[in-house]
Amino acid sequence: MLQFSIWKKTVIIGVCILGIALSAPNAFYPRVERHNDAAKELAKGMPQTPERMAALAAWPSWLPSDLVNLGLDLRGGAHLLAEVKVEQVYGARLDGMWEDIRDALREARDTIGTIRRQDSPPDELRISISKPDQIEKAVEIVRGLARPVVSLTGIGASDIAVTAENGDVVVKLSEAEQIATDTRTMNQSLEIIRRRVDEVGTREPTIQRQGERRILIEVPGIGSADELKALIGTTAKLTFHAVVRKTNDPNTNPGPRNILVPDLENKSEYFVLVQTPVVTGDELVDAQPTFDQNGRPAVSFRFNPSGGRKFGQYTAENIGSPFAIVLDNEVISAPVIQSHIAGGSGIITGRFSVEESTQLAVLLRAGALPAGMDFLEERTIGPQLGQDSIEAGRIATTVAFIAVLTFMFLSYGLFGVFANVALILNVTMIFALLSVIGATLTLPGIAGIVLTIGMAVDANVLIFERIREELKTARGPARAIELGYEKAFSAIVDANVTTLIAAVILFVMGSGPVRGFAITLGLGIITSVFTAIWVTRLMISIWFDWRRPRQIEV
Repeated sequence: MLQFSIWKKTVIIGVCILGIALSAPNAFYPRVERHNDAAKELAKGMPQTPERMAALAAWPSWLPSDLVNLGLDLRGGAHLLAEVKVEQVYGARLDGMWEDIRDALREARDTIGTIRRQDSPPDELRISISKPDQIEKAVEIVRGLARPVVSLTGIGASDIAVTAENGDVVVKLSEAEQIATDTRTMNQSLEIIRRRVDEVGTREPTIQRQGERRILIEVPGIGSADELKALIGTTAKLTFHAVVRKTNDPNTNPGPRNILVPDLENKSEYFVLVQTPVVTGDELVDAQPTFDQNGRPAVSFRFNPSGGRKFGQYTAENIGSPFAIVLDNEVISAPVIQSHIAGGSGIITGRFSVEESTQLAVLLRAGALPAGMDFLEERTIGPQLGQDSIEAGRIATTVAFIAVLTFMFLSYGLFGVFANVALILNVTMIFALLSVIGATLTLPGIAGIVLTIGMAVDANVLIFERIREELKTARGPARAIELGYEKAFSAIVDANVTTLIAAVILFVMGSGPVRGFAITLGLGIITSVFTAIWVTRLMISIWFDWRRPRQIEV
């Protein structure tokens, strides 16, 4: 029917007005972006500086302020492809099992004799016993410590594989446990990288797993790939060790179960430390930049109850002894314990600048990466290239827009004008939806919008051509318009549903730029159907009620 009820008119007009309002901030992108940044900074408790308050006042707070996020190819930024060294985690897992294995074997020393841990590759734990003829008994004891693998793919499997080789007990992670460990390591790495990037306030980073051991990291707006590597490339592994002695000889043999670690402040000096840490950074719950009693930049930290208990007990038992704080295999501080430190908190001092102490606090809060990473690919896209991409996309969109508008007007006259108004509303609503859902617009996304502009008028072409056919039956203009919409509806739905299915498949199966294209294409299909079927029909209905023409030409 050409007639619309009041509530239908209200809904259609309301949706159009809402789309215009939500997309409007993108027309004032720099101003609204500064307003949003200032609002976030003030929400974090930053001081109300004149610059920050001016940026906040640049856009009325009662207006929508959601923006379309610009992707790496439009804003510029850094791109990294990293490979995680998952094998490093195997050694840490086995090292953590040593105490339980040692205690279990000591209880059977009357049978198997004395035990001793041997040097071995990182992915295995090798233990010798003084009674080699009892090796099978020792293997049986260690196997008794095995636990089931916690993963869907390792149901029924044990986490360790224990064998006897050359009179030694050899412990390795089972194949099922290695797979489960790899999955946990990758998930933990993804989460920690995401937290580190989010800590510095970057916009819409792309952080996703690629393959079995690789992570893709794209951060728009960051200065360079080196800056991004400095932020996420450090493992930030913090540990606290007992100090055995200090030396100037880099070739010093630290002895069994000890490690030789360089001094960060004085590269010519080294510390011999007990290998097993007293407390690790995994037990940290907070770290903040601060200043020490001499006004120098430092980092304060706080442990969880378990870490705080171990930290307090060790300091109480070792007053007067040095205590090494190790970050990424370098001693950043080795203070002498002056008194019992209760409460599980302390301060890390060193030759930090304010920026270094702030970044170290960010890394420690985010947590340590479980394993190191090799950067296989790195790329920096400058803001100028991003601006060039925006200009190229704007030109392509403008040319397509003008060409389609001109074609529709020349082909269908006044009805073409109605279709052109609907097309403008269609693009406006695409940007409104992109802003609301926080999607990232990339160059392929712009291509999706350009394609949508061409596809958006297809529905109107089908409708108008059907109206032309119905006018030949001389049923009258009102009935011809009604039948044109009714009979073209099924063809419009079929064509757009098949395209929407293709967009969904692209989104599910694709990644990065392909997803950006799929999002804009899918949203464009939804908005184009709405504007072509409902908006143009409402405009024609209002015009028809106003003019009451006896004849129409399409």
